[in-house]
Amino acid sequence: MRTVLNFSYKNRLFALSLGLLTTLVVTSDRTIAAPGATAPPQLQNMLVQIDAAANQKNIKAVMQFYSPNFTHTDGLTYQNLEKALTQLWKQYPQLKYQTQLQSWQAEGDGIVAETVTNITGTQTQDSRNLALKATIRTRQRYENQKIVKQEVLSERSQLSTGTKPPTLDIKLPQSVKPGQQYNFDAVVVEPLKDDYLLGAAIEEPVQTTQYFNPTQVKLDLLSAGGLFKIGRVPAGGSDRWLSAVVVRGDGLTQVTQRLNVLGGNNPQPSGRRLNIR
Repeated sequence: MRTVLNFSYKNRLFALSLGLLTTLVVTSDRTIAAPGATAPPQLQNMLVQIDAAANQKNIKAVMQFYSPNFTHTDGLTYQNLEKALTQLWKQYPQLKYQTQLQSWQAEGDGIVAETVTNITGTQTQDSRNLALKATIRTRQRYENQKIVKQEVLSERSQLSTGTKPPTLDIKLPQSVKPGQQYNFDAVVVEPLKDDYLLGAAIEEPVQTTQYFNPTQVKLDLLSAGGLFKIGRVPAGGSDRWLSAVVVRGDGLTQVTQRLNVLGGNNPQPSGRRLNIR
């Protein structure tokens, strides 16, 4: 049995673009980062101001904290970050941001900090109410009160809809090497009873062009209580998005997590379904 669900993977946009709003840092092996509570008031105040501007959907106020020469390890720039956030807030006008500063350190002419951002929100799509939850951990460098560079360390986003969307327990390594095989499991926590499950697992490269292109998902009837897949990172690949979509009679859940590829190159321009184990 197979069906097609016109369901967009734009929660990856939440995870990346929104994470940019609330982190300041770049690490250094030569120094030891201090706890967030000891950070200079200027840094703490900046994080508060960015959260406030994002919660108000004030794109001009948000972008004033970014350098025109802003760079990102995923290829984001000042221009396409602004575009991504503007588009996202049209779809999710009620998004809320809350950032916690994990660590910081002075490095040369800048400050290096690491933060965790939690994002929540809702959207109505095709008469369905979609609930979003996302958590992003990032590093970024801050110079002259501007964010100049960022790296996403980890991210997880979830979209759910229905009266009882399934709860998914995701098993995925945090990082792998290029060419390495890995397992991706998404297990439904609740007892299935007489319910049927439909689902799909998708692997996609982390790249800016994927932010604006919804993915049509083909769902298969699942013979077990979840998805159990095996994937392999291309020899020349870099970070990947791994997404699980699971549907039961009374709800739908989509979870996307980042798989870090150590020492990878630029991502390949295509995504694919994973092999069933």
